[in-house]
Amino acid sequence: MVVSQPPTFEGYPRPDGRPGVRNLVLVMSINGLSNRAAGRIAAAVRGVTLVTTPYGRGQYGADKALHRRQLAGLGRNPNAASVLIVGVDRASADGIAQEIAATGKPVEVLTLDDTHEDSLALSAGGLRIAGRLVKDASRQRRSAQPADALVLGVECGHSDATSGIVANPVAGACVDRLVDLGGTAIVGETVEWLGAEHIAARRAATPDVAAAIVDAVLAREALLMAADIDLTGNNPGAENIRGGLSTIEEKSLGAIAKTGSRPIRGLLAHAQAPEAPGLHLMDGPSFSPESLTGFAAAGAQLTLFTTGPGNSFCSLLAPTIKICGRADTSERLGDQIDFDASAVLAGGEGVGEAGGRLLACVLAAASGEMTWGEVHGEGAECFTRAGPSM
Repeated sequence: MVVSQPPTFEGYPRPDGRPGVRNLVLVMSINGLSNRAAGRIAAAVRGVTLVTTPYGRGQYGADKALHRRQLAGLGRNPNAASVLIVGVDRASADGIAQEIAATGKPVEVLTLDDTHEDSLALSAGGLRIAGRLVKDASRQRRSAQPADALVLGVECGHSDATSGIVANPVAGACVDRLVDLGGTAIVGETVEWLGAEHIAARRAATPDVAAAIVDAVLAREALLMAADIDLTGNNPGAENIRGGLSTIEEKSLGAIAKTGSRPIRGLLAHAQAPEAPGLHLMDGPSFSPESLTGFAAAGAQLTLFTTGPGNSFCSLLAPTIKICGRADTSERLGDQIDFDASAVLAGGEGVGEAGGRLLACVLAAASGEMTWGEVHGEGAECFTRAGPSM
């Protein structure tokens, strides 16, 4: 009897055991006052990835904790080989550095405290540090890694009727296959469970998880009602409505198809890393840039992103595989859509077969094949706020 071997990908081993699919050196400005200095460092050193935030000062309470969780999470992402933190004061910078350094990866810190508020001196010192980190990272090599080490973020954007019929079920079939291998998937956008939360709750691994899913949707709905927000025209938006999605309930029923069919193991806070493999939901915003940053901060090495008419946004840290079930979109955006699932809509391919083909695409991207978003430099990260500044 021939025993098939579990699939692998060629990734970068990391000290904490979570392999990277890219080998990025992050120059990360942790507040708006140090962004220009960090930008000068990134512009001068080939091979670094710049992450900046306009926030970081005057925040307090839950909002401050959320901001720090996003920053530390991005630095901890397995795709980051090393990190240079650029900040204002040593106390906040060292605190975030310690969280990132717990993964075992190299972390350096440079702040305006160190240069007596001299931003140009900060940039000059950072140039040398970043250069050394890039040189060190260039010595690292890929090796065979088990597919169960992968964490996928799963998103939809500019959805239409074909998203719920084809693209999302295909993504869900890929999620099922990865989860069955022992991997992890994270699906967010809480508002887009509204009207379908009872279906998701039925798949919860425990009663507590089921209750948490329903409570998260009710809490998000209560916030919108308190602000007198009508979801029609906002979510679904104008592009969704043009594509045949008339209500949030209709959109949600298609959106949750991305979750596949396996048990939902837990409900994560925004940017919270899962503690165990399997399928997880993330309680977070429906705006794709914020949602994708939550996945990357939670440790996702790759992102699946379904669309109907097209959506160009990609994560900077977690290469984003664009999936579409519309033949006209896949043809029109042939150098932007990574996975054409339109054969499913035409009846020439089953959802499960396409899901297997998508998993092969995931493993190829994990092994170094560039996504179209990477080719065109579409990546960015967008931080979520939870309150006002003092």
